[in-house]
Amino acid sequence: MTKFDWGPRLQGGPLFVGILNLTPDSFSDGGRFLEPAAALAQARHLAAAGARMLDLGAESTRPGAEPLAAGAEWDRLAPVIDLLRRELPAVPLSVDTRHATVAERALGAGVAVLNDVTGFSAPAMLALAQGRDCGLIAMRSRPAGDGFLMPPYDGAGETNADRAVAELAWVRDRLLAAGIAPGRVLLDPGFGFGTTFTEDLALWQALPDLPGRLGWPVDRFCIGISRKRFLAWRAGQPALAPSGRDGLTAAAHAEAAAWGYGVFRTHAIG
Repeated sequence: MTKFDWGPRLQGGPLFVGILNLTPDSFSDGGRFLEPAAALAQARHLAAAGARMLDLGAESTRPGAEPLAAGAEWDRLAPVIDLLRRELPAVPLSVDTRHATVAERALGAGVAVLNDVTGFSAPAMLALAQGRDCGLIAMRSRPAGDGFLMPPYDGAGETNADRAVAELAWVRDRLLAAGIAPGRVLLDPGFGFGTTFTEDLALWQALPDLPGRLGWPVDRFCIGISRKRFLAWRAGQPALAPSGRDGLTAAAHAEAAAWGYGVFRTHAIG
């Protein structure tokens, strides 16, 4: 099998990766698409709006979310993957998981991309990435036990992006040291994962220089800023609900696009 390469998929304008949350407790739309029929309807909506890939997630990574067992995660994913492969066969699928058993079953079911919010830090996930030909989205995050470090967003934190950039460089180096072809990889800066508002702001402001700092092509990043609280805080509206942040999301995508970025993982398009 030919190894996955993001290059051909990045042609023809921005690549919007539509987020499909299959969880009862997502921060943005928890529970709305848990049932396969609802998930299919939303998938059709996203594809019609311009999503050229769909990213399915069955374990919530919102602040304070409880870890989900791999078996329960797969039980949520399996019927939706099967339905989408039958009903929308032309739309490639990504699965957002940090569990190697789930990732392997998803690949066997026809998923094209693995999206790991832990940056393939688990040995089993890295080994799977090495041994298969799929695409990879590798995100920077800060683990805390079975979950993620999520400090108070208004708390004291980093005032520059140096720590986050170094963590993203570690993700890059780990994958390359494993012999994984760079063309298979998108790097995700991980806005909101272990960061306060001041650090997220510094990381956003660092985006124009990030490709040069990492020696990584600007088109091989995935910007996951959709509906994040960073957008509401930056706009001076910290109480704005996630469902009201789509306009801010679109504006942020346009801002990043002006810097050369072209892959956006998003809940809504337009």
